[in-house]
Amino acid sequence: MNRYLFFGVVGKEVLYMTENREMLGNKDEMLEEIRDVEKVAEADDEITDLVDAITADEEELEEAKVDLKDTLLGADEQELNEVIESVYAIDIAIALEGFTDDELLRFYGRIDDEHMAAILEQMDEDLQQRFVGLLGYRKIISVFAFMSNDDIADIVGDMPTNRAKIIMKMMKDRDTVQIETLLNYEDDSAGGIMTTEYLAIDGNLTIEKTLDKIKEIGPKTEVIETIFVVDSSKKLIGTADLRDILIAKDSEKLSDIMDDNMITVTPDVDQEEVASLVSKYDLKAIPVINRKGGLIGIITVDDIIDVLVEEQEEDLIRMGGSTETENIDEPVKDSVKKRLPWLAILLVLSMLVSSVVGRFEVVLAVLPLAMAFQSLVLDMAGNVGTQSLAVTIRALTDDSLTISDKVKLVFKEMRVGLLNGLVMGLITFIGIGAYIYFFKTHDIKSAFAISACIGMALVVAMMISSFMGSGIPLMFEKIGIDPAVASGPLITTVNDLVAVVCYYGLIWVLLIDVMKITI
Repeated sequence: MNRYLFFGVVGKEVLYMTENREMLGNKDEMLEEIRDVEKVAEADDEITDLVDAITADEEELEEAKVDLKDTLLGADEQELNEVIESVYAIDIAIALEGFTDDELLRFYGRIDDEHMAAILEQMDEDLQQRFVGLLGYRKIISVFAFMSNDDIADIVGDMPTNRAKIIMKMMKDRDTVQIETLLNYEDDSAGGIMTTEYLAIDGNLTIEKTLDKIKEIGPKTEVIETIFVVDSSKKLIGTADLRDILIAKDSEKLSDIMDDNMITVTPDVDQEEVASLVSKYDLKAIPVINRKGGLIGIITVDDIIDVLVEEQEEDLIRMGGSTETENIDEPVKDSVKKRLPWLAILLVLSMLVSSVVGRFEVVLAVLPLAMAFQSLVLDMAGNVGTQSLAVTIRALTDDSLTISDKVKLVFKEMRVGLLNGLVMGLITFIGIGAYIYFFKTHDIKSAFAISACIGMALVVAMMISSFMGSGIPLMFEKIGIDPAVASGPLITTVNDLVAVVCYYGLIWVLLIDVMKITI
């Protein structure tokens, strides 16, 4: 046998290095090999085209969406089937977002229920409800027949009550029971995101019979890599990796190769805690058990990814000063209702800040120049507080964080705030002192006394703001409130109050009472 050590394509030339020079005399074999290399070159060109497509600018991507829409609606049956087989369901679902109701129905009429089910699972909630709202009950059941029960439960749970009841009555009794069970759990709980389609096999079976079961049940389940081992009473006793099963002896029992050291959750556990466990222990799926230890479902890693995205969006919304996730196409009145509560709270706090400023009217009357630099101190305090807030919320995602770690975090943030404050205070002392001396016609002593007071206020305000930015979310977590509620606007407003007291208090005591500096 001749072995090739190297081959490459440079332009249209093909370079060969072989261990056997006699190979050069065989023209037929050489021609065959050249064709093979040309195929490689053609494949390389296709890969290059694919990379170019992926890195295309937004305008080209929009054109691609238009082309996909035209293909989905206008292509002949053979071309459409090729597209459906080659394009990811999620990409088709995104393309369908721009379809009218009539176009959605036209598209549905051109594909089979199995492919429609895969696309329906990938649609966002609004498009799912719009689509199923266009179909009759029997057509919905036909599509649902190819979907997992947890996905069906998500769609049915968002339907109008009467319509959902009719669909449930038309489904198979076994599916109805499972879906009703899933609907009874909170949406953001382990039970609400679990699937009831998994591989659970009796531990007393031999490996040979276990493989037969996997072949029988596997196509109907979401996860085949992990097999959940149960006893005769359906109690979960361990898990087995498919790899271990494949290399085990046929005569061995499944219970002999299983791992009984399991991470499990109950259906009432919050989805964020479930996501944390899956991430911490690098799980492909996590079993959900009832109080007796019976296996009732599993949560797969794709559902965990959805949870992480959902929780991140929720935290971002709350940090922005809103209480609920908003859709860009929802009615204005709904958006107003969601934002108004926080705005009302922030208004009250802002009024408190204004009333505190009013307490320092004597400072403004004697030294009105102080008003010019108020925003500097307030803005820096707010910025530092928001930074500490972000760091603290990020740290709180680590469940292994102890009370001692949290205390250390607060003191670390205070030290960071203090050191940053000293640097900013020094810059302020020099910069503002020079500005007041050269442009505000104060003598050098007064100019730098004022700038020193501003610098000191900055140091104190930044240190306290760092404490607030880390302390408030920790306090909220302690009393059972989502730390993200300690939002940027809330922290900023609280820190404004702190900064105002520090700033005008120091000016009053040091500049007016002690140094007797006036206009």
